[in-house]
Amino acid sequence: MRILLIAPPWLPVPPVAYGGTEVVVDQLAQGFAAAGHDVLLCTTGDSTCPVERRWIYPESQGILAGTDVELRHIRYAYEVADQFDIVHDHTVCGPLQAGSLTHTPVVTTNHGLFNAEMLTIYRAISLRVPIIAISHSQARSADGVPIASVIHHGIDVARFPFGAQAGDYSLFLGRMNETKGVHRAARIAREAGERLVIAAKMREPDEYRYFEEAVRPLLTDRVVFVGEVGGTEKLTLLANARALVNPITWPEPFGLVMIEALACGTPVLAYPSGAAPEIVRDGVTGFLCADEEQMAARLSDVDGLERAACRQSVIDHFSTERMVAEHFALYESVLSRAMVAA
Repeated sequence: MRILLIAPPWLPVPPVAYGGTEVVVDQLAQGFAAAGHDVLLCTTGDSTCPVERRWIYPESQGILAGTDVELRHIRYAYEVADQFDIVHDHTVCGPLQAGSLTHTPVVTTNHGLFNAEMLTIYRAISLRVPIIAISHSQARSADGVPIASVIHHGIDVARFPFGAQAGDYSLFLGRMNETKGVHRAARIAREAGERLVIAAKMREPDEYRYFEEAVRPLLTDRVVFVGEVGGTEKLTLLANARALVNPITWPEPFGLVMIEALACGTPVLAYPSGAAPEIVRDGVTGFLCADEEQMAARLSDVDGLERAACRQSVIDHFSTERMVAEHFALYESVLSRAMVAA
C-alpha cells in the first residue's frame, strides 16, 4: 500500500524531547515501512524519521506558529496526495482539503479534545473523512461526530529500558502547565515526604509564568526541577523512578507518558479521568487516586507493585505492532468502501 502520512509542522518527527503526536507519527511511519508498505512522510526538514520525507519548511516551526504556517504545510502535502492509496492526516486543518482529491481517501486522527472549536471542524469533515479517536474516553466526548475507530497509541517497547530496581525518587514528566498538574505533583511529594524530580518542557511565556507563580515556591532540596529532557536522559529517569506522578485533572485524550513509564516498569499514579483508566490497572500497574491526599498515601505503596507487570501491560496492549495493525485494518476498510462507492 502507498501511504502518505502528514505530520503537523510544529515539531520534528520524532521529537528531540517533548512531543506526543510526533512520537506516534514516527512509530506509524516506521511500522508501515517495516511491514513493506511505501511510506511518504510530510513533515519538516529537521525530522529524522528513517522513511522517505517531504517538506516545505526546513525547520520545525514551533507550537506558537500561526495557522498560516499549517495551511502552507498542508497545501504542499496535498500536492502529491493523489499519488497514494490513502492519506493519514494528523493536522487539524488538513482534512478540510480532502474534497480536493480526485480518488485518494483521507483519514485523520484527533490528537486533542473534542471541544467546541474542534467539533465544528470534525462535523464538517465527518461525512467524507473517517475520524480516529485515541481513547474511548475521547470518543465518548465526540458529541455526535462518528468515530471510525478507537486506536490507542503504541510504542516500541524494546527502546525502553526495564528498571528492575527503582531509585529513590518519583518523577513528573511533561509540560510546565497547570492542566498537567506540576504544582499538584510537588504538593503530593511534599505531603508524602518523598523525593520528586520534575522534568518538564518550559519554553513558552505562559509556562515560565506558571512555573514562577505556582511551582518554584514548592521546590525544596527534595522536590527538584531539572528542565526538559529527551533521549537517554529521559529513558534513564523513567526507568529508575519509583513511580510516575501524573495528577492531571482534565480529561486527557490519551497520555503517552503513562505507557512510556509503564514500559520501563515504572508504576503510574493518576486520577481516574480521561484515558487513565484505559491505561492504568488500579492496584496492578499503578493507582487511580481520588485526590492529592490519597495519591500521597499511595506513593508509599508503589514498591509493592510488580514492575514486570507494568512492562508486560504495554507489551500486551500498547505496542507499535498492535497500533500499526489496527491502523492498517482501518485503511483496508476505508479503501474497500471507496471501491464499492466508485
